[in-house]
Amino acid sequence: MILSWNEIKSRAISFSKEWQDEAREHAEAQSFWNDFFDIFGISRKRIASFEEPVKKLGDKRGRIDLFWKGTLLVEHKSKGKDLDKAYTQALDYFPGLKEHELPRYILVSDFDIFRLYDLEDDQLHEFNIKDLYKNIALFGFMAGYTKHKVVEEDPVNIKAAQLMGHLHDELKLTGYSGHALELLLVRLLFLQFAEDSNIFEKDLFTRYLEQRTQKDGSDVGAKLTELFQVLNTPEDKRLKTRDESLSNFPYTNGRLFEEFLPIPAFDTKTREILLTGCYIDWSKISPAIFGSLFQAIMDKSHRRNLGAHYTSEANILKLIRPLFLDDLYTKLDKIKKNKTKLQEFHKELSTLNFFDPACGSGNFLIIAYRELRILELEILKILYKENVLDIESIVWCDVDQFHGIELEEFPAQIASVAMWLIDHQMNMKISEHFGRYFARLPLDKSANIVHGNSLQINWQDVVSKDKLSYILGNPPFIGSRLQNKEQKADMKQIFTKVKGLGDLDYVTAWYLKASQYIQNTRIRSAFVSTNSISQGLQPSILWSLLLKTYNIKIHFAHQTFDWSNEAKHNAAVHVVIIGFANWDTEHKKIYEYENIKAEAHEKIVKNINPYLVEGDDIVVIKHTKPICDIPEMNFGNMPADGGKFLFTKEEMEAFIKIEPQSLKFFRSLVSAREFLNNKERFCLWLEDISPKELRELTHIKALVGEVKAIRTISSRPHLADIPHLFAQITQPKDVDFIAIPRVSSENRAYIPMGFFDKNYIVSDTMLLIPNATLYDFGQLTSAMHMAWVKYTCGRLKSDYRYSKDLVYNNYPFPTKTSDKNKQTVEQKAKAVLDTRALYIDSSLADLYDPLSMPPKLKKAHKELDKAVDRCYGNKVFKNDKDRIEFLFELYEEYLDA
Repeated sequence: MILSWNEIKSRAISFSKEWQDEAREHAEAQSFWNDFFDIFGISRKRIASFEEPVKKLGDKRGRIDLFWKGTLLVEHKSKGKDLDKAYTQALDYFPGLKEHELPRYILVSDFDIFRLYDLEDDQLHEFNIKDLYKNIALFGFMAGYTKHKVVEEDPVNIKAAQLMGHLHDELKLTGYSGHALELLLVRLLFLQFAEDSNIFEKDLFTRYLEQRTQKDGSDVGAKLTELFQVLNTPEDKRLKTRDESLSNFPYTNGRLFEEFLPIPAFDTKTREILLTGCYIDWSKISPAIFGSLFQAIMDKSHRRNLGAHYTSEANILKLIRPLFLDDLYTKLDKIKKNKTKLQEFHKELSTLNFFDPACGSGNFLIIAYRELRILELEILKILYKENVLDIESIVWCDVDQFHGIELEEFPAQIASVAMWLIDHQMNMKISEHFGRYFARLPLDKSANIVHGNSLQINWQDVVSKDKLSYILGNPPFIGSRLQNKEQKADMKQIFTKVKGLGDLDYVTAWYLKASQYIQNTRIRSAFVSTNSISQGLQPSILWSLLLKTYNIKIHFAHQTFDWSNEAKHNAAVHVVIIGFANWDTEHKKIYEYENIKAEAHEKIVKNINPYLVEGDDIVVIKHTKPICDIPEMNFGNMPADGGKFLFTKEEMEAFIKIEPQSLKFFRSLVSAREFLNNKERFCLWLEDISPKELRELTHIKALVGEVKAIRTISSRPHLADIPHLFAQITQPKDVDFIAIPRVSSENRAYIPMGFFDKNYIVSDTMLLIPNATLYDFGQLTSAMHMAWVKYTCGRLKSDYRYSKDLVYNNYPFPTKTSDKNKQTVEQKAKAVLDTRALYIDSSLADLYDPLSMPPKLKKAHKELDKAVDRCYGNKVFKNDKDRIEFLFELYEEYLDA
């Protein structure tokens, strides 16, 4: 049992008074240190194990005065002797120690002066024996009150996960696999954490392995099985004849050790791996981080970049703070001087329930629980300023307030154990503050983590919505085109009879199911999602349903940011966070980002629309015709020819050499790739070829025959009836046109577009606008139009995927523009084209790359932006956020007209 701080301080005062006595000046150091360790409740028997000979530099051997492996090395000198020399002597022992034995602290003393060196934090503390009680907190690690700073990218998290992965692989080679292996590893995780964080006596499990198992590992499996039975048995019901080394292990319960597992087969190698894992200081492990690492380690393909497999704490806090934490702290600040209301608030915290319906290894639940416990501690600090004898009676928040569903069994088990681990860490914080040890053993309560398919389980069977407070998490990031057969079946089951289902990301199913679940409740929900659910076509499918059928209101939103952690080389995902409920609130917040890696800026707004900007609850739906009086846009020409009609310059010249009469049928082809990169490509355009010519030009005829064969076995065999033509022909006959790439990099400030005459054949990787004017070009290549693109455009990966029916046809062009403003736009648009023409050796990809865009071109575009802005009136637009909010208002106005 860990002593209270009051008891420790009292013992320290007695120790100081006794050892300041001049008559004790020449007493033995052993007695001095026996008494010193007794301050912290460390027995004489335990102290005896701290003495052993160690090889020093130069093949010399010495005996450390006291050595607590991995923790503390003590070097003692007679009164008045040089303590600098004592410190140097202590360091001389390091070369003879194994890595896991190296201590964090060195303590040197001469009966009168204490010097404590913290090697990890590079700090030195020196004080006189009479002031020991004032500095006793420095020795909290000896009493079990160790404070560890958890760093997300701390190598100890990675190292621990790698060792567990190594053990996993070795045991699996013996045939020990599946559920049994996974549960065994979860148990070993708990045991290693427990002995380093004062759930158990320090190093209890390690000593059991070292002292009670054979070095060849032959009996490790049996000894572990026996230990598991002991941990699952109350002390008063255990067999009296068991190995006495097992008697110090407390009854754990919590069902963790309840199931009987097949006995695993260890050998020398696997025993050594397990012991090496034990030598890590598991109290430094972050339960929130380690769970994801541990889960990833089971998949060898993930191990090269383990750091990519945890969600950073900072990102999790972006969700839980606006969801519930900020409001709770605001409430605490208002009532902290009213004891009655504070007690009621404390009771309220203990009744809150949290649910992550795609919890993985529990990251969100762990951090949410930790923050809830930190808040509870703040309340307890105010309510109980005097000494508290029974801490358990005042700690009301517990892990059973947290619920989750996880598809895979292993991470579900990790989540349950990780919740116990974070619970214990928070209990230690309580213990540190009130000076009394508090631990929850046996584990009477546990988080409610259900193993199953969240989209097929009735959430009411997991947690009743009558008691639930919050739903949170980050459901799977799987795009509409990447879903497997089972996931598509899930989507079909959730989105019954919903048109456009095939265009929805997998995460949208959680939005719909949550919206159905929270009907007629005060439950607040928030999910991290790929930003595609607030862009392009998906808002019109998902949010039309949520807004109209389920009366969902968005309470807060983080606009697009980079969802990543501090690990090197991890793949970042562009995400949004959306908080929503079945009821409205006046306090809505948008978190805006200047760029995806920037810090968020909070903005208070009246309403948040599905595109996560301020505005009414509208969605942009597909229109086959423009909502404004503008030229219509068409797709480019689709070959569907298996590449048979497409040629490079060299291929065309070779073909013409063989069949010279074919020259008149070759036309320049404009596809997105060639257009952006200033490349040449050509095609056979046989729209005007006569039957006679087709029969006589045998090489062309052969190509046509090959195209016919390709189309005959395609999904559209009717196209084989016109094998000499492009499958879709939209080529303008007599007019020039603007061509726009259907896909363009998000890094470009503007989508490059340009004018072409009728002799250029535009492929289906481009969109074209016949009869377009210089004024139209100016409007489309402006910052105003790009603001619309960013929010309504679909994405291909992260690149813009321009849509005729969604983006262009819905764009609210200015309708009340003066002739003067139109002329200015035309002049500025021409200036952009003229400036581009100055760089004849540069492609559009070069010119519009943010790093290589010429200053002259930037200036020309900025002038055009101003001209276009003026077409919409006298409003000043500071940024794209101002523009898009204005455009949504205008869009709604146009539809209502």
